[in-house]
Order: sequence, then structure tokens, then C-alpha cells
Amino acid sequence: MIKAITFVHPIASSEAFAKLSTLLLSLGLEPGKGWQDSTGQGASFLAPLGNLELVTGRAPAAGSNGIEAPTLLIETTQLDHVHAAIHQWLLTDHRTEEIAALLSEPTLTHWNSRLFTFQLVPGAQAESLTVGFWQSENPLHNTPNAIEGDLSAIGMSFAIVTTRWNTVITDRLLQGSLDALHRSGAAKKDIEIVRVPGAWEVPSAARTLAESKKFNAIITLGCLLRGETAHYEAIYNEVARGIGQSQQDTGIPHAFGVLTCETLEQALDRAGLKAGNKGFEAAIAAIEMVSIQRKLATA
Repeated sequence: MIKAITFVHPIASSEAFAKLSTLLLSLGLEPGKGWQDSTGQGASFLAPLGNLELVTGRAPAAGSNGIEAPTLLIETTQLDHVHAAIHQWLLTDHRTEEIAALLSEPTLTHWNSRLFTFQLVPGAQAESLTVGFWQSENPLHNTPNAIEGDLSAIGMSFAIVTTRWNTVITDRLLQGSLDALHRSGAAKKDIEIVRVPGAWEVPSAARTLAESKKFNAIITLGCLLRGETAHYEAIYNEVARGIGQSQQDTGIPHAFGVLTCETLEQALDRAGLKAGNKGFEAAIAAIEMVSIQRKLATA
């Protein structure tokens, strides 16, 4: 079975060979195993993905300005940064007017991409390997097919379990969750808020709500701050285990928004001051999981 495909192109001079090798390494290609003997030397460069394309007849122009399709195509991200890096590299040995003959400007192609071409030196065929660097204009290009959740909460119902303990934190988390749900289309009548004394009681309430089958997802909110005893670890482990067990047993998604922090300052940061609002994030996760469940049920 085929394991790999290698493209081999001769470079006429050792100087050009060294220069091109340095450039390709600087652009992020991974070095492979090279070789050298009395007849010459070789350097290999590895890329995460490879593709072999066969063409009959004349290859079509690659760009709207009539650039011929290059022999070697390298797909990139941040095409403009790559172009700037090659331009800067060429400035060390070439005048600005010479660079125009070696490096084209990024241009749109007829295959929904942008592309520019680069030649090490013009002229001699062995040295004039034309490399095309391109980037797709489709942001989903080459991403693996996957079932993903949508972020519309229209028609979904949610229960939010929050605590009266540490309300200076949990009320901020609750507001974050409500904000996310309403922004995503959830109606007020489809959101049930349940307050329990503390984090220890969250799993029990979440389990009861999930078993009622009235809600598409449960959002659990709370805040545990480390004290000077082992009480913190004991509570956290049981809360996390109980919420996870409820989700597994009932099949209803449970979003985890229980903060576990060393200090009150850390908790405030995670409740909307500096590090986002974990209540908002938990609600978004709940919406996405309901959407995923629905898609999997009809797949």
C-alpha cells in the first residue's frame, strides 16, 4: 500500500539549494531526513497533508491576472504574512525591481482562493521551480466533517440550579446564563430557576429536574472557595461527581458552571470581571448540547 508521495525537483547550484532550504524551514515546513554523497545532496520537507494532482493538457491559469499554475502548491494560513516573509527574505539579495519578477502579488483564483507564486531565480529551468502559496477563501475548507450544535435556543427549555451561598458570585453567574439564553432566543417561560442552599445541594436538585423530563438541559451554577480545611476538596468532588452522574443516568445535558477558586478575587474574575462569565459559557454549552442531541437523534 502507498505510504507517502515525494516530489523531487533538481536545484542547479548549492547556493540556491541552501537558500531555498532555509526559506522553507523559516516558513514552518518540518525538516525530513536528508542525504548527501559524492554526487550531490537532498533535503526533504514534510507537511501535515499531501495531495497528488494529475493534469492533462495545459494547466489553467491560477489567478485572475493570468498566472500559470505552479508546479508545487503549498496551502497556508495567513497568506499575507507568508508573502511578507518571502518578500523580506528576497530583499537581502535582490533589488526591489528584481523582486517583482520573482514574487507575484496575492490574487484571486477561479477556485475561490487567493494565491501568489514565487521563483528562487528566473531563467535556468533547473533553478526556476515555481512554488504557489495559496489560502482558501472558504473558512471551512479542509475541516473534517462533524456534527456540531447550533447556538439557537428557540423552542428549548432550560432549568438553572443556582445557590444562595456566595450570592455575590452566583448572582453574577445567573445573570450571565440568562443573558446567553435570551440572546440565543430562549423565552422567559421556558427557563426555570431553582435556588438551593449551597453547592452540595446542586446535584440533588439537578437530578430531580432532569428526571422530570420537562427540560432539554440543566445549567448548574455555584461557587466553592478554598478555605483552610479539606472541606473544599470533599465538597467539590461530590458536586462534580453528582452532576456528572445525573447527566449520564438521565440523558439530559448538564452544563457545569460551578466555580472552584482559591480566592474571592479569582471567583469575581470568572464571574464577569476579567475572565469572562462562566455562567454565560455554561448556558452556551447547554444550548449547543441540546442541538447536538437533536441532530444525533435524526442522523
